[in-house]
Amino acid sequence: MSLRERVEEVLDQVRPTLQADGGDITLLDVSEDGVVKVQLTGACGSCPFSTMTLKHGVEARLKDMIPEVKEVLSI
Repeated sequence: MSLRERVEEVLDQVRPTLQADGGDITLLDVSEDGVVKVQLTGACGSCPFSTMTLKHGVEARLKDMIPEVKEVLSI
């Protein structure tokens, strides 16, 4: 399974939580050096807490489940 497929699997696990608050997340890119680029959409795109959600929720979960992930950026 590729790194991108593994990232998609983890995002599928966190997606229902984001959707419950009216938002969502789209995977844009996964680089070979472990940088994941995503786009927060819906309510998450304009939420003042989106940075916290991204870093403490999404990034923490990805790093925990996939050690190769070094950083998650919102584009």
